[in-house]
Amino acid sequence: MKDAPAGHAAPYDEPDLLRDQFRQLLRYRLLIVCGIVLGLAGGGWLGLTANETYVATAEITVRTPTADPFAGGTVDRVAMGSERRTAVSDIVAQRAAEALGQPDSFPQLKRGLQVTNPPNTEVLRFAYSADDPHLAAERANAFVQAYLDNRQADADATIAAQVAALESQRAPQLERRDELEDELAGLLDGSAAYDSALSDLTTVTGTIADLNAAIARLTALDTTGGRVITEAGPPGSPSGPGLPLLLALGYVVGIGLGLLAAWVRLVFDPTVRSPGDVTRALHAPVLGVLPRPGRGDHPGEQLLADGRLAEEYRSVAFRLAYDESFAQRRRLLVVAPRGSIETPLAAAVNLTAAFAEMGMDALLVEADLRTPTLTDQLRHADGVRPGWAGSPGGHGGDWPGVRVPIDAGESGIFDLVPGRRVRNVPRALTSPPATQLISHADTKGAVVVVLAPAVLSYADAIALTDRVDGVLVVCDPSEVHRDDLTRVRELVVGAGGILLGAVLHSWGSGTDRREGEDGADTPREAGRDRRAVADRQSPRPVPGQGPRHRQQPPAGTGREPQGGNSETMGLRILDPGELSDHEGHTDHRSRKP
Repeated sequence: MKDAPAGHAAPYDEPDLLRDQFRQLLRYRLLIVCGIVLGLAGGGWLGLTANETYVATAEITVRTPTADPFAGGTVDRVAMGSERRTAVSDIVAQRAAEALGQPDSFPQLKRGLQVTNPPNTEVLRFAYSADDPHLAAERANAFVQAYLDNRQADADATIAAQVAALESQRAPQLERRDELEDELAGLLDGSAAYDSALSDLTTVTGTIADLNAAIARLTALDTTGGRVITEAGPPGSPSGPGLPLLLALGYVVGIGLGLLAAWVRLVFDPTVRSPGDVTRALHAPVLGVLPRPGRGDHPGEQLLADGRLAEEYRSVAFRLAYDESFAQRRRLLVVAPRGSIETPLAAAVNLTAAFAEMGMDALLVEADLRTPTLTDQLRHADGVRPGWAGSPGGHGGDWPGVRVPIDAGESGIFDLVPGRRVRNVPRALTSPPATQLISHADTKGAVVVVLAPAVLSYADAIALTDRVDGVLVVCDPSEVHRDDLTRVRELVVGAGGILLGAVLHSWGSGTDRREGEDGADTPREAGRDRRAVADRQSPRPVPGQGPRHRQQPPAGTGREPQGGNSETMGLRILDPGELSDHEGHTDHRSRKP
């Protein structure tokens, strides 16, 4: 399988992308916990404040009037939808209210009633809800009885109307029969008139018999509206979900709310959310992730790393050494996107030490000419004379000055060109001596590491980009914005540089308060803070050892007088231009009358 092209992030598989997004959501654990607490509080509030409701249920089977309860045929077909609507009607509610002794409160009684019809059955289920279980059972049974009575009354009224209609038809026939009987009594038997009257009497008598049979069938019908198959009884427990179930539902809903809030926060979060975001923003790989410092430790307390941190720096150095883009020029510019450069400073020192450990002629250049403090934080190598970084004859007061040998412990020795304050920083960084200094990387086996201020704070790093091709970004993903990384890439590429990669850490990148408005600090105050840290980190003399080797300036510039602290003289940089100015000023004062 071919590797992904350099400068572009490898495409994520869908499971990897989902895992990455889930890990990003877990960054906002506080929001998720707040959602869970809110859900549990809501569930508990509902469980404690909601009124307990008891539901009593009764069931009946609906039947039609019939003469034979075992016969399969029916007088009319039962429409269960209509029966369900009748059960919840005002007529039934009025009957139930009268049975309960509350004839004027039937609208309120209807509110707790619910009637359902199970599919494909002739069953009506009456469910009544009330605050008291006995009251719910009493009212459910009252509605059932009211419905049955109403249905029976309707059937009785229908039958009575039909019987009355039949009796009205029978009355004329009875009168006709009496007339025919009287007429037959006065006729001679066997005569034609007698036979005609007898025939009419027979017809009338048959009609009367049919009407009597119909009336008999109607009066024999069973008009009971239905049969109770389940009588309502007092329920033993409330019908609500209960406090435990409400708490469980609140927990589930709370998780959903927390994840939703975390997702919204994630969408509107401008900071980098993962190493993949850094890779996509810079179009360069993440070369390493520095481990977290131990509890109570500060990353700046020991500039030269050891343990796991040192191994991570060595891993980054090896990756750079075998990178084709870096191997061609062997020049590395270490920068931060924004904020302080304490962590890039530590990264530059440790990467230079790692290159020295690999047998390279390593040179570290401190290009921070506004608040330089690096020389106060490193130990000078004993027994090694410093050299001049500039060209012969260029040993004035301008930067670069001397090359100071630094003792990196077991990693060996590397050279340092410390920074110093100058009036015109851009001119010093683009001066011919600075260009010649950086060209030291062209020497076989040499490597130059340059430390510059934050890219988005000053233009110093961009001024060096065309001379130091490879750029290494050191940042804390939780404190840098994706837009800042995009701007860094655009500035570096636009200046002709190459982004070799990024080194991530979780130490905090500090706040570039020089760019803020609230509580803004000046560069002098920021430098004062860094020098205060450097004073705490300055090496102390070891008992039993002789004085540390002093730096020897060129002949003719004089020597620094010895004092009680001569053992730390190796940490100071003596500028011959300042000494010459001081001597000239002293001679001028001595010639005054």
